[in-house]
Parts: sequence; C-alpha cells; structure tokens
Amino acid sequence: MRLFLTVVAVVALVSPASAQLAVPDEAGLVYGHVHLNVSDIDEHERIWVEHFGGVAFQKGRVRGVWLPGTLVAFTERTPTGGSQGSVMDHFGVKVRDTGKWLEKWKAAGYTVDSEFTGAEGQHNGYVTLPDGVRVELQEDQMLPVEVVGYHVHYFTPEFESLLDWYVDVFGLEKLPRGRIETTTNVPGMNMSFGGTQGGHVPSAGRAIDHVGFEVDDLQAFIARLEAKGIEFDSGYSELPEEELKIAFLTDPAGTRIELTEGLDQY
Repeated sequence: MRLFLTVVAVVALVSPASAQLAVPDEAGLVYGHVHLNVSDIDEHERIWVEHFGGVAFQKGRVRGVWLPGTLVAFTERTPTGGSQGSVMDHFGVKVRDTGKWLEKWKAAGYTVDSEFTGAEGQHNGYVTLPDGVRVELQEDQMLPVEVVGYHVHYFTPEFESLLDWYVDVFGLEKLPRGRIETTTNVPGMNMSFGGTQGGHVPSAGRAIDHVGFEVDDLQAFIARLEAKGIEFDSGYSELPEEELKIAFLTDPAGTRIELTEGLDQY
C-alpha cells in the first residue's frame, strides 16, 4: 500500500507538458533515472514518446525522455549486449490497461515476449525494445495517467546480500512487492532483487548501463558514503553545460550507479 500511494503521489505532480522527480527522503535521496546505451537515439526517443507517453528533452549532451517521476536517458552507443544476462535485467512500468497497450505495440509491428499474471496479481507483459532493452508492463487500472515508471529488477545469485547492501548504504527499508519479498523503495521507484542460476555480467556497456539517484547535496552525500567505506569509480565533478553535478560508483554485483545533483531542475 505504501508503494502504491508513493506512485500515485508522484503521478499527481506530473502534467503532460512537464515532469519532475518524487519528493526526496530525509537524507535528500530520490530515484533519478535509468540510462540506456542505444544504437539510434531518435528511434528510442520515438518509441518512448509514442508508446510510453514520455516527454522528450535535451539539455547540453543529456538527451532522454521524462516519464512521471523518472527520466530515461540515452547514450548513442551500440551496447555490448541486451539487458537480459546482465545484473540489470529490466526496467518496469505500470500501465492503465496492459492489453490495450500491447495491442498498440503489436499494431506497430513489434512483438510481445510474454503475458502473465505478475507478482501483484495483475496482467503483466514483457516487451524488448531495439538493442535488447527489456521492459516489464504491469497493469494498474487506478493510474491517472497511461504509463508511470515503477521498478528496476536486478538478477544475481547473491540477490539477498545485494539488497542488504542497498539498504545499508542508502538507508532504505526492506518492503515486499506482492509475492516478491526481496525489494526496497527509493522515493519514486521500487528496486526488486531476484536470484538466478549462474552469474550475470556487470551492467556497464549493456543496454541498461546504469541507474541514477538524485541527491540534494552531492558533496556531502559522497562524504557520508565514503565514511561507510564506499569507494567511487569517479568522484565529484561538475558539468556546466548540463548544469549537473555527478559521481559514479559500482555495487557489489557490478551495477553502475550515478549520483546526480541538479537533475530535479530539468
């Protein structure tokens, strides 16, 4: 129930002509974006606008689309592989009517990977976008908009310890999502963790390259994480043209994480 209310609150803040992130938690943390490597940005932008109701934007070198409460960013780079087979398996959205959405998808000449009853008892489906970007759809007839960002799903044999790492490092709380017990919430997004047989490769270079968290004071946030023993791949830096401050780290399973300050002003 708490996650449902959070999603609705986020959606209520978003109009078709604009978008913004959810309200940060007490530590100033909020889910920011998912970043894709794609071979053709124009194609992906069109798909996210036409089928997901996204609002396209560009600021400096940053290009992407807004969905209610989150941003999907693009880098024009042929990925080393699809999101399946990497730790960052897929990105999930809620849709008001899964059947209607999938019919439009098929009418446009795309294929549906599967349809099933999801972990929360709703009509779900999987589709794969060009470059192997895997997206899960979950029906929620109460949505005030057609589509809203909902969850990211990690797959690794060490999924329980990976969840514990996120809970500890980012000060989160474990909360189930339907039948899935191993999940947590960052304001604006659910993060789910599942186990698989065999390993999964790191996310860097794959179709879903990394996730991003927005923070109120990046330098102070970095200092708090370093005090916990967290090492950064690249520390604090500023992008004047994009009016953005960034830093990168990698979780124990190999998922890239970008911390940003300024994305909430886009």
